[in-house]
Amino acid sequence: MKQAKALISNGRGDYSVETIMVGLPKADEVRVKIKAAGLCHTDWDSIQNWNKTFIVGHEAAGIVDAVGSDISHLSIGDKVILNWAIPCGECYQCNQGNLHICDNNSPVCGCDLAGHAHIESSMHNHKPIERSFHLGAMSEYTVVKSKAVVKIDSDISFEAASIVGCGVMTGWGSVVNAAKVDVGSTVCVIGCGGVGLNVIQAAKQSGASKIIAIDINQGRLEQACEFGATHKVLSTPQDSDFDQVMTDVLIINNNLGADYAFECTAIPALGSAPLKLIRNAGTAIQVSGIEQRIDFDCELFEWDKIYINPLYGMCNPERDFAKIISLYDSGQMKLEELVTKTYSIENIKDGFDDLLNGRIAKGVVVFND
Repeated sequence: MKQAKALISNGRGDYSVETIMVGLPKADEVRVKIKAAGLCHTDWDSIQNWNKTFIVGHEAAGIVDAVGSDISHLSIGDKVILNWAIPCGECYQCNQGNLHICDNNSPVCGCDLAGHAHIESSMHNHKPIERSFHLGAMSEYTVVKSKAVVKIDSDISFEAASIVGCGVMTGWGSVVNAAKVDVGSTVCVIGCGGVGLNVIQAAKQSGASKIIAIDINQGRLEQACEFGATHKVLSTPQDSDFDQVMTDVLIINNNLGADYAFECTAIPALGSAPLKLIRNAGTAIQVSGIEQRIDFDCELFEWDKIYINPLYGMCNPERDFAKIISLYDSGQMKLEELVTKTYSIENIKDGFDDLLNGRIAKGVVVFND
C-alpha cells in the first residue's frame, strides 16, 4: 500500500486534504503516480452537489508506478495522461466508435463503479472510498483501469499534459470530431475560457477563415487572439438575447450568420445563443455541458439549422490524445500557455477561488516528489 495525500469531499460543499492508502493494481489495472491534475468547473460542481464522499479530480497526467499481470502495453515509468471516459471496447456504443459514451463504463451515462478499478484500491480511514469519474485525480497515487490511461512520448510538461484529458479534449474535439469545421468557414466562439480557447485553436487548425471570439471580459478576448481568433466581440450581460452580438457578427461576416457557433460558458441562459449567431443550415454546438432545463424559441432553428451537444469532444483517447500531443510537438497547439497558474494541493482553495472568479484559463495542481 502507498500512503498518499488526496483531496476528499463530502459532496455537500466541504473538502479537505487527507491521507489515504492506495493499493496495488489488479490484473487489468495500473497504479499511477500523479504529477499534475487540472482544475475544472466540474470538480467544483461535484464538491457542491454529489452528496457522497469521494476523491476529487478527473484530469491528470503522471507516471505508471505499478502494472497488473495482464498488462503488456504499459510499463513502470511510462508517462501517461488519464482519460475519464473509459471505454469497455465491447458494448454497442464502443462498437459504433462512440468510446466516449460507453454503455458500460461512462460515469455520465448512468453507470456506477461496477466493472471499474476496484474501489478497495483507495482506502480512507480503513474504508473504501470512491474516486471522481473513476479516477480521483487529485491524489498523489491512484489505481485505474488500463484503458483509463494513454501513454505519451513527448517532452511536454506534466502540467500541460494534465489538462489534455478534459478541457483541451472537450474544446478541440467539439471542432474536429463533432462539428467537423470546414476550411474557409466562419466560426463564433461564445466564452473564451479554457475550453473556448481550445475551440479557437482547433478552428484555426481546421482552416476557418474567420474566428470570432465573444466574451464579456476584454482580457480574455485579447488572449483569444493569441490562440487564433481573427475578430473579437465584447458582449455585455445586459445583451442577454445577443441582439448586439448578432449585429456585430453580421458586420464582421458581410451580413451573414456564422457557419458554426460554439457555446463554451456553461451559462444556461446562453444555451440557445449559438443558434442565433449561425446562418440558415449552420451548426450550433453546445460544448459546455449545460444540464439545466432551458426553453428554446423554435424560430431560432429556422431554417435547417443544426444543434448538437457532444460529450467530451467525442473523444477516442488513443487516437485523439496522440493527435493533440503531435500538434503540440510540432508547434501548432498551445498547451503550456493555457496553464495560467499552478497550486499545491494544500492551497487548492486559492485555485478554486481563481477558477470561480475567472482569473485563470486553466489552473493545475502540482504534486512534488
